[in-house]
Amino acid sequence: MTYSNANKQANKQANRGWYAILRFLLSTVISDTVFAVVMALPRLSRSFTGLLVETSCLIHQRTFSVSTVAAAIQKLTRVRVVDNSSLGNTPYHRSPRVIHVYTKNGIGKVGDKVLLAIKGQKKKALIIGHKMPGECMTPRFDSNNVVLIEDNGNPTGTRIKVPIPTQLRKMEGDYSKVLAIASSFV
Repeated sequence: MTYSNANKQANKQANRGWYAILRFLLSTVISDTVFAVVMALPRLSRSFTGLLVETSCLIHQRTFSVSTVAAAIQKLTRVRVVDNSSLGNTPYHRSPRVIHVYTKNGIGKVGDKVLLAIKGQKKKALIIGHKMPGECMTPRFDSNNVVLIEDNGNPTGTRIKVPIPTQLRKMEGDYSKVLAIASSFV
């Protein structure tokens, strides 16, 4: 292979991107044309520079997501009532929204109590599942599930329609009545 043929092939490969050039250079080194490799190094550095410029433009334009996976339940989060209480089952044009989370940091996870705005009323609820991935071996749900409870902790409904996580059994707190009306566990 002569230098001019190697140069023509290097120009064709440069149009296809730096990966193809690198592959071509490796094949050139293997075939003992070291001179062609030395001559192609400036092209390789230019293509790396172009790649860096394109990457910095992408970062500047933010064409990709930089947000975290999913936050747990916090203020103004829409939730789904999964018990058979009359207030949670009647259709309404808006799903219930969290207006307060009873924790120190304001982020609710499984077993935490929240205050909901549901059909113009304020009701307390217990979180029994959320979308955010939790610790190892804890289930992640497709929706943010809550069960309506009264002020003393008794559930309003008589049956929970979705499976609830078994970690609720191990948690401290009085969840025995909620666990008693659960249909299944995950």
